[in-house]
Amino acid sequence: MARNLPPFPALRAFEAAARHESFTAAANELHVTHGAISRQVAAFEAWVGVQVFHRIGKRVRLTDDGRRYLAAVQAAFDSIALATNQLRDSGVVHVLRINALPTFAMKWLLPRLNQFQRKMPNVELRLSTSSVPFEMLEGYDVAVRRGPEHWPNCVSGHFLGESELPVCSPALLQRSPIKVADDLARHVLLHSDTRPDAWRNWLTAAGVKAKCRKKQSFDHFYLALQAAVDGLGVALGPLPMLADELASGRLVMPLDAPRTDARGYWWVARREVAHAPVVEQFCRWLQEQGDQADEVGDASPG
Repeated sequence: MARNLPPFPALRAFEAAARHESFTAAANELHVTHGAISRQVAAFEAWVGVQVFHRIGKRVRLTDDGRRYLAAVQAAFDSIALATNQLRDSGVVHVLRINALPTFAMKWLLPRLNQFQRKMPNVELRLSTSSVPFEMLEGYDVAVRRGPEHWPNCVSGHFLGESELPVCSPALLQRSPIKVADDLARHVLLHSDTRPDAWRNWLTAAGVKAKCRKKQSFDHFYLALQAAVDGLGVALGPLPMLADELASGRLVMPLDAPRTDARGYWWVARREVAHAPVVEQFCRWLQEQGDQADEVGDASPG
């Protein structure tokens, strides 16, 4: 069934003239003469059978009917412009440069990136990892860091919480059970340089009185995590990073309290690129994924 629409040239002339409330300004915008706009508007009024402008000498003012119609036409034009831009961009590949913390990238981001790629097939991801402060990075659109911190001239957002609990291999737990927090004094505690205060804070929160003297240290948490899987000791695990190990049984949580809240994860983008569509889409996706992960964590036992 054919749509009952006015001729597009007349509609376009009306929208420009109504927006400016000036035939002259509309003519300049559309690169036509004042007379051409006047004729198109008159043809439009004749087609709809309604006066949409008051003519006051050389000036024009919208009627109430004209003002209501302008709002509808502008909304329709905005939808057409958006759909057109999306159509034109459908074959364009956008590059998104991401820098993330190594353990976060390996244990949380990479297992989920396929979902983002399916959602945004025209985005080429370039992911690298480092633990250097954000202000030392160059050439990246968005970074993931633990925070909050003061990131000048940046836009940032918290998207993932981080509770910590001791984790170890089932074999280690069988050899030397951990029934209360003080039992950790008999075990090797696995530390990482990227979380230097984690064990101290947790032991304080747990009220551990015994001295925990045995430890091994690693420069990244993912190494401490692998050491825990291999039975070398007990790691203090940020639960969002341990989903696979806990689900598979490679690691277990001998204690379910206290859960200490670490700093959490934030996306950070420099202000000049933060509002680029591809950056906004990625950060919005991170937020959605983080909300889902937090809901799962809140629902877990303990």
